[in-house]
Amino acid sequence: MSDPIDFLPGFASLWIDTDAGRIFARSHGAGPPVLLLHGFGETNIAWRKIAPALARRFTVVAMDLRGYGWSAASDSKNGEAYTKRQMAADAVKVMENLGHIQFALVGHDRGARVGLRLALDHPGRLAKLALLDIAPLEEGIGDANLQRVGRAKFLSFEAPRPENLIALDAIGFLNDALQSGTKSKKLDIFGAAALAAYAQAFNDPTRIHAFCEDFRAGDGADKEQLLADKASGKKIIVPTLVLWSAAHFPQTPSLLEIWRDWADDVRGEAIDSGHYLAEEAPEAVLKALDAFL
Repeated sequence: MSDPIDFLPGFASLWIDTDAGRIFARSHGAGPPVLLLHGFGETNIAWRKIAPALARRFTVVAMDLRGYGWSAASDSKNGEAYTKRQMAADAVKVMENLGHIQFALVGHDRGARVGLRLALDHPGRLAKLALLDIAPLEEGIGDANLQRVGRAKFLSFEAPRPENLIALDAIGFLNDALQSGTKSKKLDIFGAAALAAYAQAFNDPTRIHAFCEDFRAGDGADKEQLLADKASGKKIIVPTLVLWSAAHFPQTPSLLEIWRDWADDVRGEAIDSGHYLAEEAPEAVLKALDAFL
């Protein structure tokens, strides 16, 4: 597949061999390395509005998670190939291959879950961690996000039920997921070109299965591992920034207070945005990341 335009001009296109197959990434800049990991329904181009600015100070790597974008979609049953532990290992492999042994990580949605797992499994790899618009566990997401919780549960149903239903109108499903997550409840914040690229990367039976496997892992092995970590008192030990949608996380205690149970050094703020912070409110996200990183 090929994108109609280059969303990250000046960024090199890279293919890195991992246990999952070839992982695709874009990279540019000079300075301390920063890895950017996207969320559900998106690809590396989710960072198009902030990655070029970050690349003025940092070596930026924007990677497609396994099963997403141009990265390999591993064969899997019951989520076995899409645990966040394995996806975190992909990220370590990619950065190691590029010569970055330690790096900062900025993750949104599914990418933030990979970042959380990486911080818990490979604490020595991270210099700093930024998590965009997630709670540690889906159950902590709050009433404002019941639609997201419901969609996640649907995607985690036993195969091939969700795959078959999504295939009836894959682009309609994707657009509904994207639109419902925005503050405006409109798709225009993404732009027609990005929406076309997301659709191209989504509308394929192999990738639809991969997405569902990602959520099956989330509802199974990933949750079990996080609950075990919580019970044992394991925490994130690197400086952590949490940014969240003021529209989607209005509850008390705040999301920041919830994350303080998981991280030794955590700070953060609500952003006037929907779920897609880096696309809806790039200036606010960039300001927060610049100060943190």
